[in-house]
Amino acid sequence: MPRAAAVQMVSTDDVEANLRRSRALLEDAREAGAALAVLPENFPLMAKDERAKLDHAEPEAGGPLTAFLREEAARLGLWLVGGTVPYAAGSDRVRAACLLVDDRGEVRARYDKIHLFDVQLESGERYRESATIVPGDRPVVAETPCGPVGLAVCYDLRFPELFRALVDAGAEWLAVPAAFTRTTGAAHWEVLVRARAIEAQVTVVAADQGGVHPGARETYGHSMVVDPWGAVLDRVETGEGLALAPVDRDHIARVRRQLPALAHRRLG
Repeated sequence: MPRAAAVQMVSTDDVEANLRRSRALLEDAREAGAALAVLPENFPLMAKDERAKLDHAEPEAGGPLTAFLREEAARLGLWLVGGTVPYAAGSDRVRAACLLVDDRGEVRARYDKIHLFDVQLESGERYRESATIVPGDRPVVAETPCGPVGLAVCYDLRFPELFRALVDAGAEWLAVPAAFTRTTGAAHWEVLVRARAIEAQVTVVAADQGGVHPGARETYGHSMVVDPWGAVLDRVETGEGLALAPVDRDHIARVRRQLPALAHRRLG
């Protein structure tokens, strides 16, 4: 039964250092028996200035960050969900692209983050992703060794209609790279990940950033793999590490058969 790894990182503003740490953690995932690994959102860059990502924007044909994912996937014989990579969208914004790469290094799918984190928290934290990111507009489901995966990113977790669309398109598990803030993560991260697993009757592999980044930005961590009954199969709390568990398609089918909530929907 194929196993998937949620890779937790504490990325910095040093792209080369982040890629080295990604490489080492992916090697750990492969050695632990993972067939597929999910990197967190912004794995190559977490800078104090959000506009720093513009300096690393990839062309549509891909650039060095895409090449890194393709090379590591082929080298390790490991399918990858490549967190997010900035893809150019004009001169002053990017798309937050989540790439699915197979074990031969071929890009199988790309999902552009749909929901952008534009919030003002009572703590004083303020985020405006729309200043540097253009939203996507299309849900994406693709085949993997773990079954059909639906791709989503971070703030997307708060929008259950996206996950309904992914399930309707055939998703049996979800890959969710994230960089949840410590404030919102402590309140909502686990509840949202488990809720999406339960209501969509899927396994969720949620890979978060997990520490303090440049500019004193702090992310929550607690990357986890959750089954369709809502059970947390594995987790890593803070710092770097892996949450690793099987994606059991028979169990997913069994839950959907025994509790056919998806077939009982009356609205939408």
